[in-house]
Amino acid sequence: MAELSDVYFVDGMRTPFGRAGEKGMYWNTRADDLAVKATIGLMERNPHVPAERVDDVAIAATSQTGEQGLTLGRSVAILAGLPQTVPGFAIDRMCAGAMTSVTTMAASIGVGMYDVALAGGVEHMGHYPIGGNADPNPRFVAEKMVDPGALNMGVTAERIFDRYPQLTKERSDRFGMLSQHKAQAAYEAGKFQPDLVSVAVKDAAGAWGLATEDEGRRPQTTMADLAALKTPFRPHGRVTAGTSSPLTDGATMSLLAGGGAVKELGLAPKMRLVSFAFAGVQPEIMGIGPIPSTEKALKKAGLTIDDIGLFELNEAFAVQVISLLDHFGIADDDPRVNPWGGAIALGHPLAASGVRLMIQLAAHFAERPDVRYGLTAMCVGLGQGGSVIWENPHYNGKKKK
Repeated sequence: MAELSDVYFVDGMRTPFGRAGEKGMYWNTRADDLAVKATIGLMERNPHVPAERVDDVAIAATSQTGEQGLTLGRSVAILAGLPQTVPGFAIDRMCAGAMTSVTTMAASIGVGMYDVALAGGVEHMGHYPIGGNADPNPRFVAEKMVDPGALNMGVTAERIFDRYPQLTKERSDRFGMLSQHKAQAAYEAGKFQPDLVSVAVKDAAGAWGLATEDEGRRPQTTMADLAALKTPFRPHGRVTAGTSSPLTDGATMSLLAGGGAVKELGLAPKMRLVSFAFAGVQPEIMGIGPIPSTEKALKKAGLTIDDIGLFELNEAFAVQVISLLDHFGIADDDPRVNPWGGAIALGHPLAASGVRLMIQLAAHFAERPDVRYGLTAMCVGLGQGGSVIWENPHYNGKKKK
């Protein structure tokens, strides 16, 4: 008999994130191979989990075409050397793809149908730019269901500034600068490196090298630099390259298990899933999506925002994060928020990013037994938000000194 089960995030790994485009480190690397590398790295780090025990593999991609087509979960499982008895499938919820891979697998574990699952995402924005192969239905614009600008994420970010005048360009610039500084400090302290899977890459001349760290970082960024940047989405606008996540290639993978499997296999999970929620908002202002999804997830968990001790919020745009912080009365520079920086510095390979947030939150939890609950949340194209609340298994109830 299947029984309801707790769901655990056992472990997660990712490739370093590369700059999209011909000059990026993954220009000559296939998207599916990035997902394969992350999967192999994760399975090798978790030898107590027999590969044949994996019940399903969910892998997300936003552009499900070319190397990112062909039912990624199944094709990557075969390429990564998992037994052919392990099934797999693909997921698309734009930026929240990997997050949805996790919540979908978690739900299957929670109702006792699965014991162990792999969930992740990949995006090669160099080979497959966002919306590149899509053909939006003409009714969207003809029937004025959605403003044409809603499909341009930068335009939607500018509209958040329009709607909330207290969210100034200066606040956004400062948030973007601090993301770069925090990410660099975390790199120098060796925080990211344990969870990165190195990838062999070939450059334009055919020479091989090794991708070992995130490529898009700009640690020297100053407020003066940011003030001088162009505003590509609107003349005299407020969104710049310095306050947006760069176009990025990369893959993430997580290992999830139910309570029974954790006991049976002797696993040491890094997080327990408490609740999750997705919500829809106007596509024209998609960046506020995580506000209602977070409110829904908190309600499901019986918690308030004050119970959350750590936040990993996807920095699609700085203004989008500060709109959520403003809504919940949290300071822009609150130390609980993105302690090691975020997507502005590290990159945002769309459908892969949700699991990056979880990998980082899990690493924070290990260092912070004084924190019980953490939130991973992100905005999603076409007007959505996704939020997952996690509990720290290392929590000891003692206040940090």
